Amino acid sequence: MPGPLLAVDAPSMLFRAFYALPDSIKGSDGRPVNALLGTANLILAELESHEPRAVALCFGPDAAAYRTELYGGYHAERPEVPADLAPQFAACDDFFGAFGWTVTGHDSLEADDLLGSYARLEAEAGGRALLLTGDRDMFQCATEAVTVLYVRTGKRGAEEVGPAEVRKRYGIDPELVPDFIALRGDPSDGIPGAQGVGEKTAAELLRRHGSLEAVLEAAIAESRPKLRTTLLASREELLAFKEIARLQDAGVERPADAETDFQGAAAAARERGMNRLAERLAGLGAVGGE
Repeated sequence: MPGPLLAVDAPSMLFRAFYALPDSIKGSDGRPVNALLGTANLILAELESHEPRAVALCFGPDAAAYRTELYGGYHAERPEVPADLAPQFAACDDFFGAFGWTVTGHDSLEADDLLGSYARLEAEAGGRALLLTGDRDMFQCATEAVTVLYVRTGKRGAEEVGPAEVRKRYGIDPELVPDFIALRGDPSDGIPGAQGVGEKTAAELLRRHGSLEAVLEAAIAESRPKLRTTLLASREELLAFKEIARLQDAGVERPADAETDFQGAAAAARERGMNRLAERLAGLGAVGGE
C-alpha cells in the first residue's frame, strides 16, 4: 500500500523554526539559515515516521484578500516577516526543490487552503494525507483518511490529530470547526467571535443545533437573554467569520509519487553551509540505497 501524501504548511514551519533556532546558524554567505534548517528537520522527522509517497510544501499570502474584505481585523495584528526570514522564504523553492519535494504557491489563497485542497484530492483518490501545521484551523480536515500533524511550540514532534482527537478537544465533529471558530473566535487570526461565547458554549450550541446557520435561526428562542441578544445582533458578522475560517479550493493537482532525493538534498544543504544536515541526508540516502 502506498504511503500517505505529506502536505506541509510551509510558512507555519518556517516561522516556528526561525524563532526556535538561533540566528547565529548561518550559511556560507553569512546569512541566517535557521528557518530552512529547522523546517527541513521538522519535515524529515515526519518523513522517517510515515514514509510518505510524496511531500508538498504549500505557500500563499498571509491573508487572502477576500478574507480581509469580509473582516478588516483578519490577521491585522500579525507582524511583518522579519528581515532575516524573508530571504529564507525566497530560497525555499530552490532548496526544498532539491529534495525532490513539490513546492506550491498561490497568488490569492493561503497555504491552509492548499493543504485542504491536497487533503481532499488525496482522499478522493482513495489515498491518505498528513497535514503538517501549527494551525488548529486545519482540524476541520480531519477524517479517517486525513490526519493533522499538529506542531505545538515547546513540544517535540507533531501530535497526530484525527476526528476522535478533535471531538475530545472541542466536543464537535471536525466539519464544524469553521462554525466553532466563528462562535468562539480565534485570537491568532484576529477573529473575535460572538461576545461572551467561549469554547463550552460554542460546542453546546453546535451540538444542539448542528451548524452556525441553525444556531442563528434558533437564536430568537434562546433562553439566555445575553446570548440571545448577541446572536441576533451579530448574525452577519458571525456568518462572515465562518466563511473566513472555511477552506477554499485552491485548484491544485494531486502530486505524483516522488521519492526524496537525499543526495540532491545533501548537496543543497552543503552548498548553504548546513554541513550536519548534509551528513544526515547523505546517510539517509545511503540507507535507502542499500
